[in-house]
Formats: sequence, C-alpha cells, structure tokens
Amino acid sequence: MNQVVLGIGSNLGDRLANLQSAIDMLRRVPKVDVIAVSRVYETEPVGEITEQPAFLNAALLLETDLSPRTVLGVCLGIEAAAGRIRTVRGGPRVLDLDVLLYENVKSDSFELMLPHPRMHERAFVLVPLHDLFPGGRALGYNFGSRLRETDTSGVQETLYTLKLEETEDDI
Repeated sequence: MNQVVLGIGSNLGDRLANLQSAIDMLRRVPKVDVIAVSRVYETEPVGEITEQPAFLNAALLLETDLSPRTVLGVCLGIEAAAGRIRTVRGGPRVLDLDVLLYENVKSDSFELMLPHPRMHERAFVLVPLHDLFPGGRALGYNFGSRLRETDTSGVQETLYTLKLEETEDDI
C-alpha cells in the first residue's frame, strides 16, 4: 500500500457537507483507505479571483494500491459527481480535490505533477498538512521550513470536524 495526501476544499453550497461527502465517496472506492483527516480550516480565496466565498479546506491521508493517475481519476470523478464544472481557473467550486503527494513518486506530466507544484506556496495546504505530519516532513517532502516562512493569517481553524467512519446516524 502507498500513502497519498490529498488537499480538499469547497466554497459553494454546504461546504462542510461537500467535504464530508467526498470523504464518504473515497471510503467506498476499492483499494482506498482514508486513514487520517486534518482539522478543517476556513480560508480566504487566493489567486486572480479573490471576489468569491471563503473556502473550507482540509488534508486527507490515504493508503491505496491504485496508481497515481488512477487516484487522480477517482478525484476528478468525485468532483464531477459533486457538481463541479470547470469554467474559470481559480474560480469558485463546490469541491476541489488535489493530489498533493504520492509516496515515492515524482511526476512532471501534463496530467499530474507530483509533488503538487504550488503546494509550498499555499498556506491553506501547508497548515492542514502540518496537522497530518507535525514534524514538517510528509512522504519525503520537507515543508516545515516553508510553513514557518508562510503567512498563515488567512487560515483560520474552525470548530467543524470531518468523520472517517459512518455512524449509525449516517446509515
């Protein structure tokens, strides 16, 4: 089994429900185990389009036998099932799943770049990643010094939690 880190975010609709739904869908994928989830953070949009609702963001740690490209395909399928339509880069989205790291894999292809090429620039990725890897090193990727240098003031911890297991109330 390989470990994989996903970044997950939503800024449209019921943001928390969107994130939880994505986790629930991932848990149903054969050969994928969601083993850890970070705290949930509210973050201001970054990039060219800042006039949009705030995001909820988190990070997930998976174990899987699926290939990196298959994991990407699973993520794209979950986004589509949630209603994501890609119209404007960096625009609002009901759900965003990014493959950030895949254990022992580096990739520079058009479809999938690993480690994610902009994760070191994004506090909304680094802060949740630190929850999963408090030592500042994740699957061979050293992000601790970058996190210390990054302005994290736009990343606010929430009281929301995401569940890894279904409860009787969910069934």
